[in-house]
Amino acid sequence: MTGPRMGSLRAQLVILILGALAIAQAVSLWLFADERSLAVRAALGFEAAGRAANVVRLLEEAPPDLSASIVRAANSPLVRFDLAPAPSVTAPDHHHAAYIETRVRALLGDGFSRDIRVNLRETAVPLHPIPNLSPQMAQMHQEMMRGRMQAVEMSLSIALFGGQWLNVATRFERPPLQWPLSSFLAFGLTAALILVAVFWFVMTRLTGPLRDLSRAAEDLGRGDAGAPLPVAGPDEVRDLTRAFNRMQERLTRFVADRTRILAAVSHDLRSPLTAMRFDAELVEDEQTRESLIASIDEMQTMAEATLDFAEGLAGREASEVVDMPDWLETLAGDRATPFDLTGGPHMTARIRPLALRRAVRNLVENATRYGGGAAVGWHRAGDDLVIEVTDHGPGIPPEELEEVFAPFHRLEASRSLETGGHGLGLAIARAIVRGHGGDIRLQNRAEGGLKASIFIPLAEDAPVDNQTKQKET
Repeated sequence: MTGPRMGSLRAQLVILILGALAIAQAVSLWLFADERSLAVRAALGFEAAGRAANVVRLLEEAPPDLSASIVRAANSPLVRFDLAPAPSVTAPDHHHAAYIETRVRALLGDGFSRDIRVNLRETAVPLHPIPNLSPQMAQMHQEMMRGRMQAVEMSLSIALFGGQWLNVATRFERPPLQWPLSSFLAFGLTAALILVAVFWFVMTRLTGPLRDLSRAAEDLGRGDAGAPLPVAGPDEVRDLTRAFNRMQERLTRFVADRTRILAAVSHDLRSPLTAMRFDAELVEDEQTRESLIASIDEMQTMAEATLDFAEGLAGREASEVVDMPDWLETLAGDRATPFDLTGGPHMTARIRPLALRRAVRNLVENATRYGGGAAVGWHRAGDDLVIEVTDHGPGIPPEELEEVFAPFHRLEASRSLETGGHGLGLAIARAIVRGHGGDIRLQNRAEGGLKASIFIPLAEDAPVDNQTKQKET
């Protein structure tokens, strides 16, 4: 049993679905990381805005001489406050920082109408994570953030009574995705194994009936019509299986009916031909009597040949895997149809031995009759077994290479059964070979003579020697 191929429907669907899921997971992870970063940044911004609003209330409610103390007490490593006669934010960011301004106004109350300016910007090269942080804490912070920080600076200027401004400065980092590599790999591997197992089961349910259908179609093409296939799988595959079963039944019945009619006609001709021969014997004129008897004998022979042809079409011999060298050597040893065996590689093929034996015999008999002898060899050509029957005769006119396969077609002009036969040998041989799913081709040889090539498709369960296959390819 061979493993799954990358070109199979199952493998391609699994790869396609896994690829789509991997892309979807990557996009989701990126969106999750970005949303998480935005959430953390918003939280830090709101915290700084809340502290700024509280400091504004204190400054405006406390005596002016306490303002400096309030600002010093409000300072921290994360947020720095400063009182100045001019705002530090000269170009406020009215788009990205609007939510900070809204937050501050909400905390200060509806009655606060003075100017609030906010500016957000990302630092290009963050050398120090947080202003006024000790080196030890900065190092710990960088290790925790794994050195992948992108700082965002927020500047806030709030107008106070008396014309002064409270300037607020803070910096916070875009946090990296805190997901260790081992956890990421474990998650990816576990998800992949589960998905592959589930998809493999689903694809097997889909491709299993398709594979059985392909095998049954191949057997039908070889003339080995089997039992109806079991209906299984999705609705579309079930409908396809039912259609194939109906087609197989109709084709088998059609061929059987036509063959039965042909055989019946040939068989029923025997009785009137026998009666005609008996009546011909009663004719007194000797010349007329002999002419009638000869014509009746010819008709009798043609009827027998037609019956043989019908039997060849209706053959129900079971196919089997045979060793081709041994099979051809046995056939060559038959004294009725001797021929020279030129040899070939060791290989096996699934055939109907008795039927194919008859086809090869017919070709050998033609080669012996018209070419003075026959030589048989075999080889592999792609996925076909090729059996070649050659002779050294005069060959066949090119325009007749296909016509000779027609029933009762004879090249020999004398119409003598002793020299020309009755013209069914090649027709029977081609019918048998086509019943194997193959064909017969005739070709005139450059060195003289005719070559008849029998092509038989090699079944998957017919092994071929590996060295031979490498040599052929």
